[in-house]
Amino acid sequence: MRSFALIPALLVMLTFSCSAQKKIVAKDASQHIGQTVMVCDKVYNTEVQAASNTTLLYLGSETGAYLTVVVKGPENPKFKWHPETDFKGRTVCITGKVADYKGKPAVYVTDNSQIKLDVH
Repeated sequence: MRSFALIPALLVMLTFSCSAQKKIVAKDASQHIGQTVMVCDKVYNTEVQAASNTTLLYLGSETGAYLTVVVKGPENPKFKWHPETDFKGRTVCITGKVADYKGKPAVYVTDNSQIKLDVH
């Protein structure tokens, strides 16, 4: 009987943790450096840096001024997609900690679960 009393408490905690994640657009990323957020926006441009095999997705603008999603070369084999072609022109949601990449906001993607197509 006692374990059933814990179920409502666990549900409340789960609901709170799911709703605590902030959903933003790329142009607001600079206000959230150091925070873990979900950024949903259009991928305007992509780039693969040949020397390091790093993939860059530019959200919210052609140049990455608002947010750059970084998939470093060693992480690429984990993914079954080709972000430079699969996501260009589409709206995606990226979950992760906003960091700095060459003076601009960025999210480093290291796992499939961090990037999803936005179906809304």
